[in-house]
Amino acid sequence: MSTSKRITLQQAAEVVKNGSSLTFSGFTIWRRPFALVYELIRQQRRGLHLIEVNGGPQTEFLVGAGCVDIWESCWVGHELYGKYGANLSRKVGNKEIIVEDYSHAEMMFRFSAAAQGAAYAVTQTSLGTDIHNPEYDMLGRAGKRDGKKIARHKYVFTIDPFFDAGAQVMIPAVKVDVAILCVQQVGEEGTVRVNGQYYSDPEAARAADITIAIAEEIVPEEYLRRNADQNTIPSFEVDYILECPYGAHPTGMFGRYDVDGAFLKDFYACTRTQEGFDDFAKEWIHGQDHMSYLEKLGWPRMLKMKANSAMNYSPREKKGGK
Repeated sequence: MSTSKRITLQQAAEVVKNGSSLTFSGFTIWRRPFALVYELIRQQRRGLHLIEVNGGPQTEFLVGAGCVDIWESCWVGHELYGKYGANLSRKVGNKEIIVEDYSHAEMMFRFSAAAQGAAYAVTQTSLGTDIHNPEYDMLGRAGKRDGKKIARHKYVFTIDPFFDAGAQVMIPAVKVDVAILCVQQVGEEGTVRVNGQYYSDPEAARAADITIAIAEEIVPEEYLRRNADQNTIPSFEVDYILECPYGAHPTGMFGRYDVDGAFLKDFYACTRTQEGFDDFAKEWIHGQDHMSYLEKLGWPRMLKMKANSAMNYSPREKKGGK
């Protein structure tokens, strides 16, 4: 059994260089790789280009910390724990960040194209909307479209030559340096098993030049081979692995722990100003590592979020309501 892919959290952050393009596992408030997001902030990574099917709390933390120059996606926020992305909104208003807007479906198609090795996807999604208004090609207006890491065009219109289906739009495949996944299990050689919905994780892993899998636990590959049909991503698509319990907190990990809604609500309320974000980061991110972060949260809080193995969620946390 090979252990050559094992690295530490600090080493994983060092894989992400200044100016790297990044994408992440999960969806909105589920399975976001927060342990590594925090470490990127501690290491003061700069000039990052986030390319996401959809944003979430991880986006807001990196943007608030000044790590991000460009964000390509369709939405950012904390679901019911803080509707929109206040940090991104603030940075956009101050002209500190470039936002390139695609529809949710278009972002998924772009990742699917990259995963298939295609240069672009063809769709009718969003035709007739302002998403295709050339005035809103923000990377083009900023002179960033070099045809290398960033597509020469945001989109190109064409006509279906095969079935006379009319107007189509070609959208570029994503170009991602590093995909960071946060999952329940990874094998010693890199096989990933996601329990519950795996969202766009397979496409993210295949689209990226380097894939890092942060797992609640590293398990023997022989165990994962017993029910190979339950595995999500093969070992050859994963470059680095590390074990990091509660690595998705404050987002949730299906079957392991719930979303820490109180933490996200507090973050949303406290970080609408840069001073508020800086204070929050000083308290929760800087001057500590992942274990001291968990100690600060406290085991009573973590045990309250721990999922029941039969129900896959915590019966101790109130569900629903406002």
